[in-house]
Amino acid sequence: MSATGIGAAVRRKEDQRFVTGKGHYTDDVNRAGQCYAYFLRSPHAHARIDSIDSKTAAAMPGVLAVLTGAELAADKIGHLICGWMITSKDGSQMKMAPHPAIAHGKANYVGDAVAVVVAQTLAQAKDAAEKIKVDYQVLPAVADPAKAQGQGVPQIHEVAAHNTIYQWHLGDAKAVEAAVAAAKHVTKLDLINNRLVPNAIEPRAAIGEYDAGTDSLTLWNTTQNPHVARLVMSAFVGIAPEHKLRVIAPDVGGGFGSKIFIYPEEVVCLWAARKVGRPVKWVAERSEAFLTDAHGRDHVTHAEMAFDADGKATACASRPSPISAPICRRSRPRCRPISTAPCSPGSMRSRRSIARWMRSIPIPFRSTPIAAPAARKRRSWSSG
Repeated sequence: MSATGIGAAVRRKEDQRFVTGKGHYTDDVNRAGQCYAYFLRSPHAHARIDSIDSKTAAAMPGVLAVLTGAELAADKIGHLICGWMITSKDGSQMKMAPHPAIAHGKANYVGDAVAVVVAQTLAQAKDAAEKIKVDYQVLPAVADPAKAQGQGVPQIHEVAAHNTIYQWHLGDAKAVEAAVAAAKHVTKLDLINNRLVPNAIEPRAAIGEYDAGTDSLTLWNTTQNPHVARLVMSAFVGIAPEHKLRVIAPDVGGGFGSKIFIYPEEVVCLWAARKVGRPVKWVAERSEAFLTDAHGRDHVTHAEMAFDADGKATACASRPSPISAPICRRSRPRCRPISTAPCSPGSMRSRRSIARWMRSIPIPFRSTPIAAPAARKRRSWSSG
């Protein structure tokens, strides 16, 4: 190993301020005249919102505004997008359900925001949120991804028949079928890859500020992707033209991918700041983060491998179902084709070619994200 160039040790220069408590994170940012946002969230996995009565909450001390999905829609604030559009094997586009930053008409998962209170202090916002009356009509929910496409299962989104977002495949299905039929031995594996909840040291936070003089917005945000956040919120959500929106990412206390996405709270803080004419700050509580941060994995996979009489692999097939959870969310949805099957194309290194095929059918379902039935690992082997 040389002292310089490739392979040389590189001393870290940025650590001292972090280990001595001199980092500067989003929650360390405070703007003149700032107020605080608190989100009222759905306790139901799937429910129609018949009415929201916020009159008492709006009259409480310190409250500047109580905002709902109806006001968001009236101001023509767009939905969060699914950044990776997948085409099904039949050529049709994926069935993406709408995702407003505040639920409008229907709550889609436990933790879905149904209203936001903006107040002088966080305590005042919390107190007012307790006075909001939401009339829910609880709807059937699907909590087990393995059963979400079964007979008699309620359809979650009107746009996704049979709870199917898309059907995607890769490889040569006919070659695999022929190899399996001719195989001397076939090994089969069923695997549930449990859901993961991100848990960075720093919870998500956002501060939105509106400058009436320049008609521009600034967002301080715990993001790994400030440039994409600016693009998505301007071009797709429509919060402001791109040249009128600035996104600042201070120090970030851990992300692990969960802070890549565009979240509802960021949009709402910007929108609310313009509504009340003051900076609006929101910092997630730990339990709130468990409900609302983008989760990972939660795959249900069936895999098969065929062998000839000499024990050489001749074919491999996998059918993973990476789950989209309630909706296609944020800049990169959980309904993208992620394969964790042991024999998925590209994951195997072999000196000879074998027939391979992978199918992915993401499905929507309703579950409390921190208590999903799929949050376990189960393997079952069978040979034939």
